[in-house]
Formats: sequence, structure tokens, C-alpha cells
Amino acid sequence: MQLIKNYSFPSVALRLALATSYLWEVADRLGFLGAHGQPHVGWGDWQHFLDYARQVMAFLPAGVIPTLAVLATIGEAAIGLLLLTGLFTRIAASLSCLLSLAFALSMAIAFGFDSPVGYSVFTVSAASLLLATLPEYKWSIDSLINKN
Repeated sequence: MQLIKNYSFPSVALRLALATSYLWEVADRLGFLGAHGQPHVGWGDWQHFLDYARQVMAFLPAGVIPTLAVLATIGEAAIGLLLLTGLFTRIAASLSCLLSLAFALSMAIAFGFDSPVGYSVFTVSAASLLLATLPEYKWSIDSLINKN
């Protein structure tokens, strides 16, 4: 029970779950999980991800969508790596909250409210917000740096 009380287990569990989700999606869109159409592969390559991004952001000017897709991918990779290592955890979790909320709202506009709910994007945003508010991050680079 002490692990729960001092936030060690919950912070590590949240960090790993969020990091895994971000890094998995980045790996998928870059083709590391297999080709498009294979089992358990969502996009399989950049072009299929970009096609999806165009659907999700159809309410924006078409010319900005590729840039936003690149920025989102870089953001997801950076957030995933920061959360995985526990470096700048509060900042990474806050950015995760905002990024996933932007995804959720874009999905809701493009496909209806059931889409972000069905893919648990609001849950990712809320979990990120919770992680950002925890008082400490045991078993992280942050905890090593702050031991002074």
C-alpha cells in the first residue's frame, strides 16, 4: 500500500502507458510495425497516416495539414521518450494533455463525438493531466536530478 500512497507505482504506470501509446503510434505511421493492411497495423506508412490526418483536420486549410502532421509526430515521439525516461515529466505530461485534447476535439469535429470516446483519446488527455499534477516521479530521471 505504501507504493500507492507515495505515488511511485501510479506515476510509473501512467508514464509507461502513455509513453507506450505515443511511441507505438509513431512507429506505426513510420512503418516500423509492418505494412499497411497487415494485422495490428493502423497506418503502416506515412502516406496512410497523412491521408487520415487530412480527414481529421479537414476543417483546416489543406496546405497546413502536412506540417501539422509532422509537428504532431515529432511531438508524440518527444513526449513518448520524455515520459518513458521520466525526464521533464511534468512538462511532458502537460504537453500530452494538450496534444491529446487537440486530437480529441479534432476527431470529434471530423467524425463525431463517438470517435475520440471510442479510441479513449479523452482518457489519454485526462490521464496526462493527472500525471502532470502528481507531486513526485519516483524511478525517473527527474527524481535523480532532484535528489540534491
